Amino acid sequence: MEKLFETGCCKRFKPEPWEDKEVTWHDKLFLKDRVISFFHIPLNFGKVMVKNMKLIKKTDALAPVPVLLSDENSLWGADVYIAVSKEVPGARMERISGTFLSKVFEGPYKDMGKWISEMKTYVSSKGKEIKKMYFFYTTCPKCAKAYGKNYVVILAKA
Repeated sequence: MEKLFETGCCKRFKPEPWEDKEVTWHDKLFLKDRVISFFHIPLNFGKVMVKNMKLIKKTDALAPVPVLLSDENSLWGADVYIAVSKEVPGARMERISGTFLSKVFEGPYKDMGKWISEMKTYVSSKGKEIKKMYFFYTTCPKCAKAYGKNYVVILAKA
């Protein structure tokens, strides 16, 4: 039986449930925070994650399926959303609803522009228009290296 936390950190990501799917959320609960970026390169991501994971674990609010979304809404920062199972005291909470088309990409982050272009083509091929895009970073960089795969899921609200 495969160990889920082989690295002791992030679960090994299985792309099949996310590849070319339509995902619908009704008030899906997330802890929301913000990271500082320089041209979309996060500068304090690790610090923000450690702080929030402490709060989540203290409250026993880990989501059954780990989902970490990033809304790259500025060159200088991004909103991050960590799925939780219940309200986390002392944290900003946000509920996300909608139907999203999802597609899995694998490779270095430098390919993000290419992936966004592919996602736009994919959504258009479904006869839909993108209203909002979220990026689901499935593992931290250390775990991606350990597992040999760097998966990113793009979710397009259509």
